[in-house]
Amino acid sequence: MKSFDPTKFTVTSAKPLPVILLLDTSGSMSGAKIQNLNESVKDMLVTFRDTENSETEIHVAIITFGKEVKLHQALASASDIQWHDLSASGRTPLGTAFRMAKAMIEDKDVLPSRAYRPAVVLVSDGQPTDSWENPLQAFINEGRSAKCDRMAMAIGADADEVVLGKFIEGTKNPLFYAENVKQLRAFFKFVTMSVTIRTKSQTPNVVPEAGAIDVKPATIEARSAKPKSATQQSSDETSKSEQASEEGYW
Repeated sequence: MKSFDPTKFTVTSAKPLPVILLLDTSGSMSGAKIQNLNESVKDMLVTFRDTENSETEIHVAIITFGKEVKLHQALASASDIQWHDLSASGRTPLGTAFRMAKAMIEDKDVLPSRAYRPAVVLVSDGQPTDSWENPLQAFINEGRSAKCDRMAMAIGADADEVVLGKFIEGTKNPLFYAENVKQLRAFFKFVTMSVTIRTKSQTPNVVPEAGAIDVKPATIEARSAKPKSATQQSSDETSKSEQASEEGYW
C-alpha cells in the first residue's frame, strides 16, 4: 500500500480570462471625456470583481497612449487592482500602443498558455500620430494576438473610423460609437457583459454574439448626422443646456 502524500491533493487554480484595454489619453480626451472614461473603467472593474468564480478569474491590463505609451495597469486579477485615474495630454501614438499590447500577449510569462482567449478593447477619439499600419497588421494577423477577440469604440466626430474599423476586421463586432456619456457607458457595459457571460459559460473561449447581450451600444452609423425638422431643431435649442448636463455631449 502506498504511503499517504498530502502534496498530491492540490486545488486547481482558476484560469485567467484576460481583458486588455487600449485607451486614448491624448490631449483631446481632456475634460468630460477622460472623467467619464475613468468612471466607466472603474464600474467595469467592480463588476469583474463581483463576477469571478472558482473556475475563471478576470485579469485586466490597461495600456494608455497619449503623451507617452504607458502600461497604466499591469495584467492582474480585477480583485487586486487599485484604480488610479487617467489624465489626458499629448498626441495619439497608437502604433506604439499596438506594439506594446502585442509584446504583452506574446509573452507566455505574462499571459500563460492556460489563459482563455483575451478580449482587447480599443477606445480612441482621434487619429494616430505615429506609424500604425505595420503594428496593426502584425497584431491582427500574426501570433497569439491574432486569436484575440477585438472590440473598438470611436469617441466623437474626430475619431478615425478607418483605423478603428481595421482593428476589428475579422471579428463579428461592429464599430461602436459614442458622442455622449450615456453611449460611452453603454459601450463599457456591453464589454463587461460580454466578458462576464464568458466566465459563466462552459466554453469561455467562445465570444457571445452581440444579440445575446442586453445592452445595445450605438454603432458608427449613428455618427452620420440626420436631418431634423424645424420642431426638433427648436426643441434641441431649448433643451441644449439640459442635454449638456445630463448626457455630456462632446
